[in-house]
Amino acid sequence: MNNIRKGDEVIVLTGRDKKRRGVVLARVGADHVLVEGVNVVKKHQKPNPMTNNPGGIVEKTLPIHISNVGLFNPETGKADRVGVKEVDGHKVRIYRSNGAVVGVKA
Repeated sequence: MNNIRKGDEVIVLTGRDKKRRGVVLARVGADHVLVEGVNVVKKHQKPNPMTNNPGGIVEKTLPIHISNVGLFNPETGKADRVGVKEVDGHKVRIYRSNGAVVGVKA
C-alpha cells in the first residue's frame, strides 16, 4: 500500500520549495511524484510545426522525490507519517501522530 497517492495534499520537507503545500497530480515511477505548484521550472522549447507547438519559454512541473514530501495532516497543520490499519476488513491509511484516517473529514 502506497503512503502517498494521487490526490493527496502534501507539504515539501526539503529543497528550494520547502514548506510549500500542493496536491499530488501523478506518481512518476516508484519514487517520484508531481506536485501542483512545486518544482516548477522554465524550459526553452523549440517550435515544432509537426505537432503545432509554437515554442518559446514554457513553465513545466518536474517530479520531486517522494522522500522530500510528507502527507499534510490538517488537524496538526504539519507533515505526518502514514501507517496502515485494518478497519472492517479493509486496509486504511492513518496518520501516525493522532491515528485519524487519511482522507476522512472530521
